[in-house]
Amino acid sequence: MLRDRYKVIVQTQWHGERADAMVALHARRSADSIEAFRRSHGHGLAVVLTGTDLYRDLPDSREAAHSIEIADRLVVLQDDALSMLAPQARAKSTVIFQSASALARRAKPRDRLDCVAVGHLRAEKDPRTVFRAWSLLPREAPIYMRHIGAPNDDELAAEARLLARHDTRYRYAGALPHGLTRAAIAKAHLLVHPSIAEGGANVIVEAVMSGTPVIASRISGNVGMLGADYPGFFETGDASGLAHCLVRALESRSFMQRLQEGCSRRRALFAPAKEKSAICKVVAALLD
Repeated sequence: MLRDRYKVIVQTQWHGERADAMVALHARRSADSIEAFRRSHGHGLAVVLTGTDLYRDLPDSREAAHSIEIADRLVVLQDDALSMLAPQARAKSTVIFQSASALARRAKPRDRLDCVAVGHLRAEKDPRTVFRAWSLLPREAPIYMRHIGAPNDDELAAEARLLARHDTRYRYAGALPHGLTRAAIAKAHLLVHPSIAEGGANVIVEAVMSGTPVIASRISGNVGMLGADYPGFFETGDASGLAHCLVRALESRSFMQRLQEGCSRRRALFAPAKEKSAICKVVAALLD
């Protein structure tokens, strides 16, 4: 998004190479490069705060706090993230939502509810809430899940495969290429996103830009993506709450319409042109 205007060097650590500005990802993980660039240049430094920074490292990490203090500009990836920052930091922050290309909405079956969950099997993505929710659904309810993500945790992967053997409505697909994953999201009636920690999940962006509504855990990262008044939240780790939302989506056209309208209201935020413009404004301000 910057390369048509600037010469961009992407690297994991800054070693003193010539640069007019730095955009650093992760306040703590990039702390050494951030400090070195600040000492060398005195200005021209932006730090992008990730979910790890906001919801794990702060407020206990001195490195993260120092990076935030010395940055000229801060970037957060969803609007609820601003509530995690002190007023001084908030004043120099810009919200830049990640983006995805729009896909045409697809016709979907009327006699069933097809869901997709996208996320590697690991604790932060909370796949067990999905597993438990499927055990709570009425046995006759035609609610189906395609779960996409690498088996990063052997125990969780074993639980996913066991559920798939016992309930044919649940399918664990493992990791898929990005194009096939986007196609699966577009085909589904709902994206289910049960994470316990997120900075601003791009899979929510991809769902919204595919015309697929979202059912998500009520955490800051998801609220900041979908809006505080979005009707499709369940409490974190609440399998019965997720199951209730799914049955409601199956049975209530008005509920599905409200979900669709809520996502449609956020769609303009996730346009690639909007993300590019916002990123370029941040860099231009660093060079001013």
